[in-house]
Amino acid sequence: MNGIQSILVSTSLTLEPLSIIRLYSYRFRIECTFRELKQQVGAFCYHFWSKHMPKLNYYQKKEELSPLECVEGEKSRKKILAAVRAIEMHMALSCIAMGILQSIAILYIGKVSSCQLRYQRTPSKGRVSEATVMSYLRKHFFRLLGQSPELRITQIIQELQNESGIYWDSLAS
Repeated sequence: MNGIQSILVSTSLTLEPLSIIRLYSYRFRIECTFRELKQQVGAFCYHFWSKHMPKLNYYQKKEELSPLECVEGEKSRKKILAAVRAIEMHMALSCIAMGILQSIAILYIGKVSSCQLRYQRTPSKGRVSEATVMSYLRKHFFRLLGQSPELRITQIIQELQNESGIYWDSLAS
């Protein structure tokens, strides 16, 4: 169009040019989601490790055994699998938390004016960002819980606050 040419590259030779452009546009949504997962939810901040995990060699030659093939003993394998499961569960829960943040942001489309909340990215049709929702929840979480004393989580927090200070003092070292 207007003498401008574009070269579209795809591993699929059957895709139409508009399909390639549409699919490529999803890349930016995915990257934004990863950024929010990292910065707001802390999805990639896990520290699950086991002393049984072998050290990885990033310059490993093809003919060398993989580090996992060098693991000896059923106990070590179980410990490694438990650490991997913990990582997978952390990521799954992080994705669920991200979905909840996005759902809350969608729920309040058009109901929140820009003067009420600071937008942490360019507003889109009155939708606040996940970061803005997270910031709001950080500020008001306990106040919101206090407004719902019937919630079990509110009751647990209140029970812990009512316990003797002597118990909590014994935890300090």
